[in-house]
Amino acid sequence: MSNVAERRQAGKAMRKKIPRSSHADWSPPANRPNPVDTVTSQNESRLSWLVPVRHARMQESAFAFYRGGAKVMAADLAALPVTGLTVQACGDAHLSNFGVFGSPERQLLFDVNDFDETLAGPWEWDVKRLAASVAIAGRYNEFDASACTRTARAAVEVYRQAMAKFATMRAIDVWYAQLTADDLAALVRERGTKKERKRMEKGLAKAQSQDSLRLVPKLTEVVDGRVQIVDDSPFVMPFRTLSQAVGPAELETDLRQSSEAYLVTLPDSIRRLMARYSLVDFAIKVVGVGSVGTRCFIVLLEGEGQHDPLFLQIKEATSSVLEEYLPPSPYQNHGQRVVEGQRLMQAASDIFLGWTRSPRGPDYYVRHLKDMKGSARVDTFTPKIMRAYARACGWTLARAHACSGDPVAISGYLGSGQAFDAAIAEFAGKYADQNERDYAAFTEAIRVGQVEAHIA
Repeated sequence: MSNVAERRQAGKAMRKKIPRSSHADWSPPANRPNPVDTVTSQNESRLSWLVPVRHARMQESAFAFYRGGAKVMAADLAALPVTGLTVQACGDAHLSNFGVFGSPERQLLFDVNDFDETLAGPWEWDVKRLAASVAIAGRYNEFDASACTRTARAAVEVYRQAMAKFATMRAIDVWYAQLTADDLAALVRERGTKKERKRMEKGLAKAQSQDSLRLVPKLTEVVDGRVQIVDDSPFVMPFRTLSQAVGPAELETDLRQSSEAYLVTLPDSIRRLMARYSLVDFAIKVVGVGSVGTRCFIVLLEGEGQHDPLFLQIKEATSSVLEEYLPPSPYQNHGQRVVEGQRLMQAASDIFLGWTRSPRGPDYYVRHLKDMKGSARVDTFTPKIMRAYARACGWTLARAHACSGDPVAISGYLGSGQAFDAAIAEFAGKYADQNERDYAAFTEAIRVGQVEAHIA
């Protein structure tokens, strides 16, 4: 790799080709795909009876539509100029895809927590998706236009400042950098009201105590002395409750075979741990907004009896929404694409992360279910708290990008001034307008019956 001065100068020279102010630009091209068609095109491979649930969740607000519309924005971003500097991109870096989780050392960390769309790609795409999500969430919370702009700009400002810091650090120190839950709480204590501080402390305490044992009362019941996953259709559907049309026997056979293949992707030490557990029950579980309808299962295992449960999530990994516009992943299995991307972007990762492929085709990744996990209620944020949270997300995204990309070149392009911050904040406002137009088209399609939406 060339020396630091040359890399920094190369990044700075890119400003002539792609002026930082140009990132403010957004206007829909004449041939822009219909956003409703783009959203519904993802339904072809999904479980048909859950597709209306996905639409209903996206219908709840413009922010919910944005969360489920990563494919819409991917096409829009692909039409914009980029610097050519590549990182491991999240692909869906909106506010609600950050959160707290437990490290293997049982420390509560704050980081990116969704990698379904991850792929090597332009760093700018993640920054723009994050900033636009801030503006859209601010509007949903009824912030004025000035507050939305300041908050989006704060996220980008911290991204730029953090990247400048990472550019001066040893590579290994960047890798070890992390934002803890205590760091996040300190931001809230500094800027929040007493009520907001209490809400944060309660949320972090809940996440700290979350583990498989705590999930037992919510997700299981005892029938004839045996533990089984409770039926909470359509959100949690044990295989025993599924109709024959769905093929529960085939699904269970597939999952058992897939589980065996998953074990091969784990380190020997974790395979030894997994050998102490046996499968007890399976269920389909509806998760998220954009993911609804993909094959997502929860698996209950037991170690030393009913007091030693382990819940794993087996989630279908489909093509990234970025793949149509970027070079393909080096991994043939989309589950491996997700897992390797997560390991590259996160400061620490789940010890149970692995991947597999069903004998019938779909790829999956596997992870610990809700282990010390927590996410923020963005809809409860005041402008000050959202600004603090957006800054935390900006720092976190910069760290993830610095691990996989060249922080020196990116920082050289960004510079020490605020030109890039202002441009992205302006873009965020323009794209929030676009998202509202797309949301209106989507809700109209539901109203006239073109798109089916219902919860049950």
